[in-house]
Amino acid sequence: MKLFVILRALIVSVFLVFGYLAGGRFDFPLAGGIAGILLGIAAVSMELALKRLHVGSIIGGVVGLSLGIFSATLMLYPLKAIIPEGFGGIVSFVVGAVLGYGGLLSGLKKGEKLTVSDLFRSLKGQGGEGNLKLLDTSVIIDGRIADVCETGFLEGGFIVPQFILQELQHIADSPDSLKRARGRRGLDILHRIQKMAHITVKIVDEDFPKIKEVDAKLVALGKAMNAKVITNDFNLNKVAELQGVSVLNINELANAIKPVVLPGETLRVFIIKEGKEHNQGVAYLDDGTMVVVDNGRKLIGKNAEVTVTSVLQTTAGRMIFTKLKEDYEREERAGK
Repeated sequence: MKLFVILRALIVSVFLVFGYLAGGRFDFPLAGGIAGILLGIAAVSMELALKRLHVGSIIGGVVGLSLGIFSATLMLYPLKAIIPEGFGGIVSFVVGAVLGYGGLLSGLKKGEKLTVSDLFRSLKGQGGEGNLKLLDTSVIIDGRIADVCETGFLEGGFIVPQFILQELQHIADSPDSLKRARGRRGLDILHRIQKMAHITVKIVDEDFPKIKEVDAKLVALGKAMNAKVITNDFNLNKVAELQGVSVLNINELANAIKPVVLPGETLRVFIIKEGKEHNQGVAYLDDGTMVVVDNGRKLIGKNAEVTVTSVLQTTAGRMIFTKLKEDYEREERAGK
């Protein structure tokens, strides 16, 4: 940090010396020195401002300024005939300044979302893509994303950053057999999605060397590319939402499409184990929803007709509480 301060002080000093010498030629060394200092400060300030700007913002600003000045030039042609003599220069300056500055601000704003990959696509004549989706490692390994894509509910451009691909490869090369199987499954799922006709999968090299965690890199890339993140990671979901990045959570989708059951409805289930409470049995619906059967322990390993008493929605999913149909009907008759 101190080195940069010294370098900037040297730059200002160089401007001061050259300004002083240039002013001395015209017998104004003091004025030249002051002008040199001001130019040096302006140069350092510009360097600091450019460091804070995104590459896309700089390009957008240049393009916006150029378009603004060009528009001002076109506008002045028909106005020349009606501008009073002596005011042409003033009107030209005002129109050029207003449109040029407006174009600059607009370009800087629009350029914030412009990425290096967008520039390359534009140069190749491909244009930018909308509705981009970033795939997280966990959702690729999970595999359900491929099934959702095959149904046609998801389409368009999928982005897989190199750092996600490297993480998958690292997991696939793990000495742990379970991790290795998960990693290879993820690579197979990615290959399966790539072969789908209505899906475009692109591997991008954009990285954030200063950010160490893969999840944080993914959120930063989603923000830079204005893309949605597809995940089933609860923590990543929350972090992305806090930073204004849209998230498509596969677990939330799975919960949303589970069939709706209401108290009083009858279900036929297969009780597979005992529950936590006394005499409870536990069954599962086809979509994985847990069904707790009151007094169902005696029917473990058998099919049973049960009546829904209540439904509990939790962060982990949905639980359905039931009673055996005959018990429920007996209580109903007794209540009457």
